[in-house]
Amino acid sequence: MSWWPVAMIVFGVNFTAWATIGLARLIEETWRKRTLRGKLRRRGFDAGPSMTVQDVAVLIPAHNEELVIENSIEAIAALVPRGNIHVVSDGSTDRTVELARQAGVNVISTRTNVGKAGALEEAIDRFGLVERFSAVLLLDADTAIAPGYFDAALPCFEDPTVVAVAGAVRTRHERGLSFIGKVLVCHRQRIYAITQRLLKYGQTWRFTNATHIVPGFASMYRTSVLPMIEMNPPGLVIEDFNMTFEVYSKRLGKVAFTLGAVAVTQDPDNLRDYIRQIKRWGLGLWQTVRRHPPRLSLFSAMLTVLLLELLTSSMFFLLLPLLVVVLAVPTVYPEALSWPGVATAHADVAGHMSLQVLLLAVTGADLALTCLVALIERKARFLALWIFFPFLRMLDAAVALYVFPKAWLSSTGRWTSPVRRTVAERSALAGSVAVSAAVIAPSPKSVGSRWSDRRIG
Repeated sequence: MSWWPVAMIVFGVNFTAWATIGLARLIEETWRKRTLRGKLRRRGFDAGPSMTVQDVAVLIPAHNEELVIENSIEAIAALVPRGNIHVVSDGSTDRTVELARQAGVNVISTRTNVGKAGALEEAIDRFGLVERFSAVLLLDADTAIAPGYFDAALPCFEDPTVVAVAGAVRTRHERGLSFIGKVLVCHRQRIYAITQRLLKYGQTWRFTNATHIVPGFASMYRTSVLPMIEMNPPGLVIEDFNMTFEVYSKRLGKVAFTLGAVAVTQDPDNLRDYIRQIKRWGLGLWQTVRRHPPRLSLFSAMLTVLLLELLTSSMFFLLLPLLVVVLAVPTVYPEALSWPGVATAHADVAGHMSLQVLLLAVTGADLALTCLVALIERKARFLALWIFFPFLRMLDAAVALYVFPKAWLSSTGRWTSPVRRTVAERSALAGSVAVSAAVIAPSPKSVGSRWSDRRIG
């Protein structure tokens, strides 16, 4: 086997196809915007979006978020009227409710811990958001949006067929992180940068609209479609996969995505929270797939290819250490070929690939992705930590295969909060997205519940 089939497994056929479509979208939209701008200029007309921040409700579900809730409220209050901000506390036992009320926003509490989806459903009804606002921004309590978020997102609703706008996520690089924390945060930002530019951007082109996730950390919905979305069905650990699938299965409209609608998040800085988070993401995806059987549509076709590649890529990365050992040990220690079964295993694997080709394909493809992200983010730290990313991909693969059978088991949907990191100064966000208010974002979050952490892609 040559190096390129292995490299395609590492890079992804799915990503390659959607990246090509994304390039077509970039060319088409650039040309269309220039043409439209020229027409408006000739007519002396410059119309703004019909929907403004006055028409947008902000809904923040929170469970024991006293360390981050004040900063999150102040960050969003710099962009929308404080009266548009609504907080629903889902069974919090700390000062979340008290601090939110002191911030001067609308606050309610659920009687019991009903899970994020249940809290959202109850808040939308009790606050009367559908009747009072044209759109709602679902904002996680540890997330802050950049100042240009609404300027980028609201024009998407000019298309009457668009019912949801997915936000673009960035992870917050904080000082004082441990070495493992830096590796995990850079790995997560690398995933965000790749999936949003090479997957979601192409998936949400107006001609191909079919994306598997409108992440619940900072995304907008037309309020008119919310009554038609079953937000809190039983047996699901997270809500945003399900809400996205509902949009497509019920043919409610299109999902828009723009890289300009940025939200900044606080991702896990330790292996325990990281593993718990990706377990929930994988579990939530497969549970939603189980609930929404495939149908004849572009969305189902996209999803089928995505899931097949997820499984095959995960199996490859899980087997990768074994393949390296089978090929490397006899090279370093030839006597190993006399051990029972080793000669046969080595011959079978070596007949299809060499150790050099395997390592070149894996490291080369992964390094190429890392170089791309380093250029996009303009951060050399990605290259400095690159050697650790393939190992985290192996961890991701192991968790993805581990949760697959668990998707057919039920979940209570109740959330438990992770250990939060406080934000020392509000200006810290300015370095990454020029935000003057504080930021906190999706991270270890509610790992045992329907709390929707940021979802890749």
